[in-house]
Amino acid sequence: MRISEILRRKGSDVVTVAPGATVRTLLAALAVRNIGAVVVSPDGNAISGIVSERDVVRWLHIRGADLLDTPVSEIMTSDVRTCTLDDRIDGLRRTMTEHRVRHLPVVYEGRLVGIVSIGDVVKSAISELTTERQHLVEYLQGQY
Repeated sequence: MRISEILRRKGSDVVTVAPGATVRTLLAALAVRNIGAVVVSPDGNAISGIVSERDVVRWLHIRGADLLDTPVSEIMTSDVRTCTLDDRIDGLRRTMTEHRVRHLPVVYEGRLVGIVSIGDVVKSAISELTTERQHLVEYLQGQY
């Protein structure tokens, strides 16, 4: 299965915040949308970075409550791993595991077109296994 199939199923909506937005604004976006990460983008197309709940927790531990009025550009991960619509899910699983990331922005022709989470990857794996199981059961039942 390819990343394009996941986006077809879940949609391509991506929540972004501007690099100058405060951590307080970021937290509001995470809470309202019930998501775990936000892409940092000046225009909704280019990727400047990504910030996750874990990033906020780590920086909050270091800097305390003053962090809330800090621009997200100061805490974002700027070396963002991405994937493309043509990438395969099995490669994505490897990337997420090896680099310990839970969210990968999807790019097409240099533009942000979606985001895939570890939850999306797990859901696709379960779907594939369920389909495989169903085919095997049908095959075995047809043999008798």
